[in-house]
Amino acid sequence: MPTILYILGWRIFFYSNEGEEPIHVHAQKGDMECKFWIDEEIMDIREAIGYNLTPKARKEIRKIIFQNFDLIVQSWKEYFKS
Repeated sequence: MPTILYILGWRIFFYSNEGEEPIHVHAQKGDMECKFWIDEEIMDIREAIGYNLTPKARKEIRKIIFQNFDLIVQSWKEYFKS
């Protein structure tokens, strides 16, 4: 389970067996967890799963993902050799 970064209590990661899926990222903080699909072409994200996310936490993690968009895409491509 490669971790991309830790920031503001969030762990941003992906699972090593998900290389056949489109680019996405998981995030976890306390008992909150979520998954966001990454659309590299239009530089956008879409929430796939959100568990126990408060509106404030959802806004925070979306901001973190957008601020680290290039790092997330690069990490995925390097890991999965895509």
